[in-house]
Amino acid sequence: MNCDDQLIQGLARVYLHLQRRVNRELAQEGGSLARLKLLLFVQKREGAARAADIADMFDLAPRTVTEGLDALERDGLIVRTADPDDRRVKRIAVTPAGEGVIAASQPLRAQLLAETFAVLTAEERAQLSALLGKLAASLDEG
Repeated sequence: MNCDDQLIQGLARVYLHLQRRVNRELAQEGGSLARLKLLLFVQKREGAARAADIADMFDLAPRTVTEGLDALERDGLIVRTADPDDRRVKRIAVTPAGEGVIAASQPLRAQLLAETFAVLTAEERAQLSALLGKLAASLDEG
């Protein structure tokens, strides 16, 4: 196996491990990583999120996104409003209840990340962050 294969397998293994662990911990508190990821994405977009943006970001079928958003809206965690420039488009924003769910998950997310990265020194974490940022920037350009 060449070095590039080892890198991608290592990245995938770390990502999947983190994803499974966060999902397991959130499930114990009645939440899910899928719902949290949607909320965090919408929050980041500050009310400008559209279902098409979510489908594109997470490489999901539009119907899957619609079902997820329907559940979040039913639970009062998001609100959809008409786009002032295009009546066919709905803008999505996180409600105060949704902000509460995000805030409640923060200590758990911080704890899991701290535990995961505890094996790295501060310098190694900074290097890893810089390298991942460089990779992400090159992928964004391509």
